[in-house]
Amino acid sequence: MMLSMKYDVIVIGGGHAGAEAANAAAKMGLETLLLAVNLDTVGAMPCNPAVGGPGKSHLAKEVDALGGVIGIAADATYIQLRMLNMSRGPAVQSLRAQSDKREYSVWIKNYLETLPNLTMRQGMVKRFLVNQNKIEGVELAFGEQVFATSVVLCAGTFLEGTIWIGKETQPAGRAGEFPAIGLSDCLRSLGFNMGRLKTGTPPRIDGRTIDYTNLPIVPGDENPQFFSFLDKRPVREQIPCHQTRTTLKTHELILANLQESPMYSGMIHGVGPRYCPSIEDKVVRFADKESHSFFLEPEGRDTYEVYLQGCSTSLPVHIQHQIVASLPGMENARVVRPAYAVEYDYLPAVQFNHALMAKDLEGFFAAGQILGTSGYEEAAAQGIMAGINAALYAKGLDPLILSRSSSYTGTLIDDLVTKDLGEPYRMMTSRSEYRLLLRQDNADQRLTPIGRVIGLVDDYRWDLFNKKQESMQIEMKRLSSTRIQPQEQVEAVLAQFGETLKQSCTLEELLRRPKVTYKAVDELAPAQGETEFAFKQELETDIKYAGYIERQKSQIDQLEKLDRVKLPLEIDYQELRHISKESREKLNRIRPETLGQASRIGGVSPADISVLMVHLETRRRNLQAAAAR
Repeated sequence: MMLSMKYDVIVIGGGHAGAEAANAAAKMGLETLLLAVNLDTVGAMPCNPAVGGPGKSHLAKEVDALGGVIGIAADATYIQLRMLNMSRGPAVQSLRAQSDKREYSVWIKNYLETLPNLTMRQGMVKRFLVNQNKIEGVELAFGEQVFATSVVLCAGTFLEGTIWIGKETQPAGRAGEFPAIGLSDCLRSLGFNMGRLKTGTPPRIDGRTIDYTNLPIVPGDENPQFFSFLDKRPVREQIPCHQTRTTLKTHELILANLQESPMYSGMIHGVGPRYCPSIEDKVVRFADKESHSFFLEPEGRDTYEVYLQGCSTSLPVHIQHQIVASLPGMENARVVRPAYAVEYDYLPAVQFNHALMAKDLEGFFAAGQILGTSGYEEAAAQGIMAGINAALYAKGLDPLILSRSSSYTGTLIDDLVTKDLGEPYRMMTSRSEYRLLLRQDNADQRLTPIGRVIGLVDDYRWDLFNKKQESMQIEMKRLSSTRIQPQEQVEAVLAQFGETLKQSCTLEELLRRPKVTYKAVDELAPAQGETEFAFKQELETDIKYAGYIERQKSQIDQLEKLDRVKLPLEIDYQELRHISKESREKLNRIRPETLGQASRIGGVSPADISVLMVHLETRRRNLQAAAAR
């Protein structure tokens, strides 16, 4: 007799999406099973040993604000912290942590092992158990059946994964790990469309063989900021990174060997990430550039391996050795692990709704690279939302849907499920229409109350959040009520900022001036108290950009009117002849739930939306007339 077991939620995959999904479901009180092909690689960083960067730090901080783990793990295991884009506006400033990749993975696994409702098991899923378009569980490779109310697939690059180095290839989800074979066929048999994508990773270098003497140093910040909104974050010694650049010889080597690249020879059919191209792509596409920058990033405190950031490639190993040797400081460097490309199956996300549940298979959720994204942060953001909604589904409750105006996470999911992307999706600040509202520093204000309601924010975090809110309100009241007068001392301070004062004003009014910073407030009227106000930059940004923020809020109110107009799922868009043929096909395939979602589908024009609005009004009147008869 075959052994069987029952859980509330099964999470398949132990990467960044799987870790967040399992954490969310377990913390919400659901009996959760995390299945991983290899439990030793839970929370692994298979590509760059880093968290954050433009757009990505916003996602990591939003996950933390909801009660996720990526931010806490990044803070606990960093070897360097650096704020990027400091010369630009606050909307695009982004934190990046260089992580100790081994420590990070160990931290995630140790953390998950402490969760009361979570069981972790090593196992490979062979097929899904389905009954009447509803998920019932999974069957493992050796025939064991495990049942659940909801299942979250976070398979990363493992579905029919194949790695390429030159023209040599082998089945693998990533180097040294088995792929998931047969699961794609199972998904197709359930009616899912599958696609093929490609990503890659650079070579790792023996740091002892690098000559750092003349290489520019990239240090961490002297006073680092952190990802998590929790306190008591460890202050660790930081390790510098270094920079090198390609040379004319590097470019000549690449151009002379393009035919050896499986991408250029046509052997790889998957579409690669546009915003993280291989070095072959960079040299060909940007032929006018004489040089491309690479960063030498240590992979940890207890290893000599160095990640050659920017040098993703699938060229043969002997060519990789030559490329590395052509770089300044790398003339005698040894490659420890060669770069490779990985090609894998994925599920185009238009087959899922905004809760990340499949439209045609109840209880089946997905998150991460399996839905066509790239990056740990994108995976984590999807993972926590899929885990939350899988738990809510198992409880028989309505899903949690984050809007575009509420978060980058909402923007990410809306883009995935309403657009035919066709390439790995990477989050950037430019993808959000509301980036001045959705800054990384205010993610807790936007999302922590939501995390509290659903059960992910514990009492300690909630107490910290409320103390912060109280502190900001007190300080805002002080700024708006404290006035300064034109006088010699004031003029001396303001002269540092190229400003002058002709009449009295409040500190709030003073901070609205573009050139004036909180430093002026601290000199003119420092706050009284034992502890310094800790949220100066956030409050200053709110004050300085108050007019723009209010304008964006008005735009959001107008746009959200469309999101409140529900579209009946039974509409046959092919019957709406005044809508373009392309739009009819896309609307029928994606089946948007609201008029707002329909308006964001690529190719659906404002004229098409106007026709839809007329159709909905006509339909409403016909239904009213029928009810009156």
